[in-house]
Amino acid sequence: MSFGEKLFKLRKEKGFSQQELADELRTSRQAISKWENDQGFPETEKLLLIGNVFEVSIDYLLKNDIEQNNKDEESYYVSKEMAEGYLAHVLKIAKPIALAVSLFILAFTPYLIFNDSPKIYTFLTIIIGTLAVLSFFKAASTEDQQKYEVLKTSALVFDQSYLKDLKINYKNLRKKYNSFIGVGVTLIAVGAGSFMLEENDITQGVLLPYYPVLTVLIALGAFIIMRTSLIIEAYEMLINNEKHIRNVQEKSQKKLRKIWKEWI
Repeated sequence: MSFGEKLFKLRKEKGFSQQELADELRTSRQAISKWENDQGFPETEKLLLIGNVFEVSIDYLLKNDIEQNNKDEESYYVSKEMAEGYLAHVLKIAKPIALAVSLFILAFTPYLIFNDSPKIYTFLTIIIGTLAVLSFFKAASTEDQQKYEVLKTSALVFDQSYLKDLKINYKNLRKKYNSFIGVGVTLIAVGAGSFMLEENDITQGVLLPYYPVLTVLIALGAFIIMRTSLIIEAYEMLINNEKHIRNVQEKSQKKLRKIWKEWI
């Protein structure tokens, strides 16, 4: 089959009219008609979008002697709008996730302050722990969560000019966030190190009154590191997609081997 015949067949199987397909591809109905009659050929970006819409590989669309490939082997075209939307989504959920981690750490603070009043520190610990859980679920229950799952499991294809801009943005962001991570690591090191000095009786009780403050420092450091790390990882997942896919596949293989060993 020619490209036009394949496009016509796929459109009919999907139940799209030419106008509906044109809307999906952000083009005109006349362009769809020309492509189906082999009177023209879509540009690369549109071709990748066609592959995404009909869940077929680019090889299947272009080559006459290739059958439709398995969905897992296909590349997924990521438009600028989708990539920017995903980064905005991660930016939105990074704060509540980081807050949840910080609150779990702060849940120990009431005991340090009111250790002679079990009712008070138990009540406050439950309140802080509940806030942590609510903050985590706020991030996990966002409507866009499912929309971007495909980015985590597919080999991604970008417009090269946008990918270049994305790499530049990532490079600038990484420089900025490295300093934030440094501050976070310092806060955790100061807090945890002080705890270790006191627990090993090196400071001989001098730091005991400051335990709540040290816990706050650790929680603040964890918040900074968690939030910035999630944002950096989102950029790296898009830019270093091949490495991400390998990691996903390796994790899946490990799980399968573990399940297989349990069954044997």
